[in-house]
Amino acid sequence: MSDSKKISVIELFAGVGGFRLGLEQANADLFEVIWGNQWEPSRKAQDAFDCYTRNFENGIHSNEDIATVPDEVFQDIAPDMVVGGFPCQDYSVARTLSGGKGIQGKKGVLFWEIKRILENGSPKYVLLENVDRLLKSPSTQRGRDFAVMLATFRDLGYTVEWRVLNAAEYGLAQRRRRVFIFAYKNGIPFETEQRDIDGNTILFEKGFFAKPFPVEETPYKERVNHTKLPLDIVDISDEFSFAFHTAGIMRDGEILTAQPVPIPHSPTPLSEIILPEEAVDEKFYLSPEAEAKFKYLRGPKKIERVSADGHKYNFSEGGMSLVDELDKPGRTMLTSEGSINRSTHIVQLGDRKRMLTPIECERLNGFPDNWTAGMSDRMRYFCMGNALVVTLIERMGKRIEEIESLESEYSPAIQMNLTF
Repeated sequence: MSDSKKISVIELFAGVGGFRLGLEQANADLFEVIWGNQWEPSRKAQDAFDCYTRNFENGIHSNEDIATVPDEVFQDIAPDMVVGGFPCQDYSVARTLSGGKGIQGKKGVLFWEIKRILENGSPKYVLLENVDRLLKSPSTQRGRDFAVMLATFRDLGYTVEWRVLNAAEYGLAQRRRRVFIFAYKNGIPFETEQRDIDGNTILFEKGFFAKPFPVEETPYKERVNHTKLPLDIVDISDEFSFAFHTAGIMRDGEILTAQPVPIPHSPTPLSEIILPEEAVDEKFYLSPEAEAKFKYLRGPKKIERVSADGHKYNFSEGGMSLVDELDKPGRTMLTSEGSINRSTHIVQLGDRKRMLTPIECERLNGFPDNWTAGMSDRMRYFCMGNALVVTLIERMGKRIEEIESLESEYSPAIQMNLTF
């Protein structure tokens, strides 16, 4: 059970600990990660887990398939909060074969493990991160997957806010767009306070995201949409389609979604995260052969290709700058960073071109220098390509601290009611 003065946290799919680091930077005395799980299937080496254990001492570190962890573990922990970044998968559901009593999702879909943990742990808060295409998947039934998730939260007694955030739009060094999902239990003081506020005001002024990530008063091109989720989640899976925008709220199945315009913040340019030349190993500089390959990869192309069924088609892509501009924030970092790949960052200082170093990639995501030291460079790049921007979580952590203060304000009244 949690200490009343702390928010006990379970961190799922923890990677190298971006959620935990952000929360601890927000308030290490408030947030206490008591159980963290990181497991990479089909790999003997567990580099991310090893990094996590090197950087964090307290709490239980779990390196096992989350699906094998018994329900009793989460019942005993009874966390105040669950956090995690999870993959975008197929969230479709179907009725069970045993008389249609209940539903089942596809095996291996990690969101169903989140659902199981919420059912058994009943946390007040849930904070999740995913790629922004989640809002539009699958392409054959736009919005279905996210609607299934929202209906799951509804049925478990949660209200949900979401927001797509581009880190660079809020002053950071990377143009990284991710959707963040904040769910909070119905009946807690924050939900009681928010229930008296209309959805539009929540999205643009007083909601979970609007305060730490302020936006203009009106949405982009008046993009606003609303609907009500069907009661039957299988009906949602089979038939529901909806245009979810980049921000929204779901309460009691009612959905309001809009596309807000961020109030501009000056981003951090690449030049501010670049190491001095004397600190960069020669191996990160491009050979003439590598430079030629990057010139081709980043140049415009129109190539005839043949599909598996023999159909000929033209593949084309536009050109991009041979080097990344130092006076602008970095592009979205992918797991292929550091390889000879079109998406890899290339910088030029003086006459020579080079890749970003692992330390510079850590800085792009707001991690301390050498956070991932101890694994190969290839894995350091991979882990940073999978990671989130820590500073965004820090700001969300401070917002949760504000929300938690409502608990203290309500406590005396609750105690008085119990007395009488």
